[in-house]
Amino acid sequence: MTESIITLFHNPQSRSAGVRVLLEALGAPYEVRFIDLKSGANRTPEFLALNPLGKLPTIRYRDAVVTEQVAIYIYLADLFPAAGLAPAFDDPRRGSYLRWIAFYGASFEPAVVDHAMKRPAIDAATSGYGSYDTMLQTLVEQLGRGDYLLGERFSAADVLWGSALRWTTGFGIVPELPAIRAYIERVGAHPAFARAAELDAGLIAGAGG
Repeated sequence: MTESIITLFHNPQSRSAGVRVLLEALGAPYEVRFIDLKSGANRTPEFLALNPLGKLPTIRYRDAVVTEQVAIYIYLADLFPAAGLAPAFDDPRRGSYLRWIAFYGASFEPAVVDHAMKRPAIDAATSGYGSYDTMLQTLVEQLGRGDYLLGERFSAADVLWGSALRWTTGFGIVPELPAIRAYIERVGAHPAFARAAELDAGLIAGAGG
């Protein structure tokens, strides 16, 4: 792979915060384009040409623009295989790795949003995630099976989930159960989290936030 620079369109107070952690964990060469959400920088014609939904995270690498949080994590971890944050295609753990990354986008996020907005529950047979309680129980059981989602191996999936659970428990959207709290602490001990937090603090200060 050449040393092309990845562009991260970023605001530390958005879902792109976890992507910055991942980039630091991968040791990837990247630059940040700060997107001021308060001023509507995510709604400009220039940004909407990249991501019509006006959402972060969004990245650009060479001629490829990648949106959608789950896609970005898979893409970046595979782009830097030497970092060891994604099982190889022939690794038996690859299926579980993809499952838990997809579970985040397909089940966790919609279930948590519906729960937080107090939307009426629909029949589990027609709900993509079944029910909020079943979704949460499934996650907590997996967290109890090892230090990380793949047992003893830390992966990009843990960066995604560690970031998301820290944010959602911090706002009281997800209960801070013992298994969740212990997992957040284990994942958050990775040096990439501290590096990203330090860089983001400087970014916020420079932006006058």
